[in-house]
Amino acid sequence: PEVCLRLEVGPNAAVHSPLAVQNGFLRMLVHSYTADLFMSFLTNLGPFLEDEVIPEVIPMEIEVVDAKITLKDDSPRVYPTSPGPVPITLAVDHVIVKRRDDGVFYVTGEGSPKQEKPVSVLQDQKAPAECVLAAPAAGTRGLQLKEVPELQRELQTMKIALAEANMDKARLLQEIRKYNPLFQL
Repeated sequence: PEVCLRLEVGPNAAVHSPLAVQNGFLRMLVHSYTADLFMSFLTNLGPFLEDEVIPEVIPMEIEVVDAKITLKDDSPRVYPTSPGPVPITLAVDHVIVKRRDDGVFYVTGEGSPKQEKPVSVLQDQKAPAECVLAAPAAGTRGLQLKEVPELQRELQTMKIALAEANMDKARLLQEIRKYNPLFQL
């Protein structure tokens, strides 16, 4: 992996933003990074990110190219015979994260330098209730707008079928445990 880091402070940093003259401007490039992280690593980051003092805003630009992060669940298993959860892999082709003078993070993709979407760390503390398709893959760029509602209906049908299957499974387990209370999956 390649990591390039540059911090500029002083009058020369004014080309990036007015605040960069005083607080500095951080530019970081991460290229071809691959990592395996445990979920407990992410959940234990909270205490390090919480602070009673509001930090200084440092304008920055972080560019991530060709990165792959695999998240593995290392929590204790509920059922010892269970094969365990499947690892989640996050593959990033090209993403740029910018932080401006207002402290808001803007996430942009490779092909959309002017269409920035703000992501405020301080204001948006809740996770979204539904996942939204952020950027289509190269092969799906030609997806017709007429197909999107049809795919959404199909997804909803599959969700209902999955919920029914889970209810059937719970009912069957309850029936089995009626005759054998020590039964485990």
